[in-house]
Amino acid sequence: MADVEQGSAVPSGSAGVGSAPSGGAEPVNGTAQFVSTAEGTALAYGSLVLMALLPIFFGALRSVGCCKSKNSSDMPETITSRDAARFPIIASCTLFGLYLFFKIFSEEYINLLLSVYFFVLGILALSHTMSPFMNRIFPTSLPNKQYQLLFTQGSGENKEEIVNYEFDTKDLVCLGISSVVGVWYLLKKHWIANNVFGLAFALNGVELLHLNNVSTGCILLGGLFVYDVFWVFGTNVMVTVAKSFEAPIKLVFPRDLLERGLEASNFAMLGLGDIVIPGIFIALLLRFDVSLKKNTQTYFCTSFLAYIFGLGLTMFVMHTFKHAQPALLYLVPACIGFPVIMALVKGELTEMFSYESSEEILPHTPRLTRFPTVSGSPASLANSMQPLPSSPRRRRHVPTSM
Repeated sequence: MADVEQGSAVPSGSAGVGSAPSGGAEPVNGTAQFVSTAEGTALAYGSLVLMALLPIFFGALRSVGCCKSKNSSDMPETITSRDAARFPIIASCTLFGLYLFFKIFSEEYINLLLSVYFFVLGILALSHTMSPFMNRIFPTSLPNKQYQLLFTQGSGENKEEIVNYEFDTKDLVCLGISSVVGVWYLLKKHWIANNVFGLAFALNGVELLHLNNVSTGCILLGGLFVYDVFWVFGTNVMVTVAKSFEAPIKLVFPRDLLERGLEASNFAMLGLGDIVIPGIFIALLLRFDVSLKKNTQTYFCTSFLAYIFGLGLTMFVMHTFKHAQPALLYLVPACIGFPVIMALVKGELTEMFSYESSEEILPHTPRLTRFPTVSGSPASLANSMQPLPSSPRRRRHVPTSM
């Protein structure tokens, strides 16, 4: 999380907390810098915490239903221990590659391409997010017609399906609403449109990216813990990329909302990686709770509260030392440590680490078969790891192995 001063990002890397100066108005580009009030700052950070909890909570619940889906297009992608071990290395290479791109080429053209990419991906992600709500509110009196979009290659026995989408009227309505938000974001880059897309990305990531077991989760979170600390504190690479990168890979909320309303420009922000990465681990623990068949959500609640604690601790340290902080530095130990301690107390540690989430959905679950190439931060990496949302729904032949 980082503040934005006069519309320019002051990043803390992928996932951290930064703060604008709290005292005195310093000139910026010939104008006096606005100093946010304590009430405005509290409102901004409280709103960010609430927005971070929403996709984790609902994404975790939907991940349970995702396991039970019979539609192959709704199946999640499973991250194995091998994927988790390689991920920080690939992420570092991607981050450094983007750093070189921004140094060599004009960031204006790079951000234009990224805006178009996230415009398309955002519409699909938001449409998928809205689909369950549309099914509930769509009037039964209106006809819900079925459609199919089919592209094939070859003919006769050699004919092969390239794209096979099945969708209905409800899906078209979702796509229409999502397209309006997409155009709004593309033209205005308004912070509310950014947050709508960001929440959709985060919820889709938590829902559709599944860890196969707790050990894999520890490997992934531990690797990104080192990655985040190194690139934020060890070099200026993360800061440079974050300052140049314009995309809905973060949630933002203005600290000067009370004074300037919707036209506020002094933002606090939270990277999506700080939501998705711990979120998929929390969702795994919810599925573990369900597998115990005890009608309790002990580990989910423990990890959820641990996330709140870790995020609060991040803000506290930032305000104490007045320096940007990588949030995963505090979130990872909390989200792993609290549930492990709970399992030790309940005598279920062995059962927790032997739980295999993929057993509930195999053999139809594809592994993570690609690594993201859009951004090096965990926030955008989490976005890029997402399979295309299933609204409109797509039939696909799912490989059982790589």
